[in-house]
Amino acid sequence: MSKRVAIVQSCYVPWKGYFDLINQVDHFLIYDDAEYSKNTWRNRNRIKTANGTQWLTIPVLYSSNSRQRIDDVEVSDARWAHRHWKTIRQNYVRAPHFDGYEAALAELYLQIAERRLSAINRIFIDHLCSLLGITTTISWTSDVFSGDVTGTRRLVELCAAVGADSYLSGPAAQAYLDLAQFEQAGIEVVWMNYDGYPTYPQLHPPFEHAVTTLDLLFSVGSEAPRYMKSFNLKAP
Repeated sequence: MSKRVAIVQSCYVPWKGYFDLINQVDHFLIYDDAEYSKNTWRNRNRIKTANGTQWLTIPVLYSSNSRQRIDDVEVSDARWAHRHWKTIRQNYVRAPHFDGYEAALAELYLQIAERRLSAINRIFIDHLCSLLGITTTISWTSDVFSGDVTGTRRLVELCAAVGADSYLSGPAAQAYLDLAQFEQAGIEVVWMNYDGYPTYPQLHPPFEHAVTTLDLLFSVGSEAPRYMKSFNLKAP
């Protein structure tokens, strides 16, 4: 039986494309034993406000002089969660479907005690997958394969470790993946396409795709999958 895998670093309350990637594979591997990069989606994302987009950033302990793995990065200020929830609520309380998600999300934000960035991201990824009806198996790469290889070779070994014969990759990887290594291992590489997303009635125009999936949920509620490509449904 064919098995498709995607391997991506964790992100904080990711955008809808991240969840479309998860929904199109049988097994999603969170690549959190990779090196952490500052000022990326690992610890921040954007919401939509009346004044445009606004970053929500989790403050972390990071040293540019050390090669920290993502799963070694810790939060530097425990008050971040209360601040983020306050900002989210202020900007989305009037969204059509905010009430339907408020209680569960408030509990997540206000009771979270985890200090590791990877674990925090996983909590929100799992919760959003549940809300969207995504049932893909999710694992840490470090639990699947711990061999001392990097680059394309590591991706190939990870695919092989979970019995995958197909690898779904983001389009940016076309610049650096060694496709010959996948071919030699008998693994097909498929490219994700993030073009052509339909718009939805966003609370604060003008429309912006590159924001957290929370924006989609607050705007259209249970209809969210209709605005995501992987569910093969058309937006009204």
